[in-house]
Amino acid sequence: MTRSRSIVRPLLMALLLVFALVAASCSSDGDDSSSDTTAGDTTETTAAASGDLVGTFGIDPGTDGAEVTGSYFRMVQSGGTVADGPFVPNGDSTATDQTYTLLEPGTDGGLTTGAFQPGPDPLFDADGNALADAIIQPVTFFGVSFSITTSDTDPESGDPVTEVTITDEDGTLTGQTTAVTAAYGGQEFNQGAPKPDGSSPGETTAVSGTYDAETGAYTLDWASQIVGGSFDGFTGVWHLEGTFTAA
Repeated sequence: MTRSRSIVRPLLMALLLVFALVAASCSSDGDDSSSDTTAGDTTETTAAASGDLVGTFGIDPGTDGAEVTGSYFRMVQSGGTVADGPFVPNGDSTATDQTYTLLEPGTDGGLTTGAFQPGPDPLFDADGNALADAIIQPVTFFGVSFSITTSDTDPESGDPVTEVTITDEDGTLTGQTTAVTAAYGGQEFNQGAPKPDGSSPGETTAVSGTYDAETGAYTLDWASQIVGGSFDGFTGVWHLEGTFTAA
């Protein structure tokens, strides 16, 4: 069950999105997401060892250059694949390749494990812009700002969820981001992996990443297909990188 403040507005945004996709259908997306895992600022240090990493995965801002580096979001069109797209071009993206939406760290500095990062009340302004700014700063996507939160109850299904957990094993990260939810246009969409019921529908992929215990530099990647609502079948692709700081 999707929590909705307005049905008309999300549908209008969905129509706008479809229009943009048609307009962009002749362009190819030859992007290589594998080239986006360059570690960013690693000047901070952290106490870390193999095992559960409890603390904050600080987010390096996404930057545009010869290739996109830092943290970003992409959306796979319904029927596409994480590996090959096609990806939705965000007309408001500041990246040259507008299939990338560049992310900025929020007031908490990034994504926290071992604790939730819920959004404010209200979660949206009158125009449907997300106001949550703890994990990332709200970023514009087709004229409306989205953001992400984590809380102990999934707003779509109503199911209880646990805090994000990330585990390091000799520099390889695994874990779960089930509690991650995207707020957009007056609606909330689960963007975790796996989903609250433990499933991984469609293009949903497991959390994976890398970790340097000496510097705290990390990368985290996962994808989460939207089930139901205005963006049913679309898939959010998340790439975070930066420095982990233990709690």
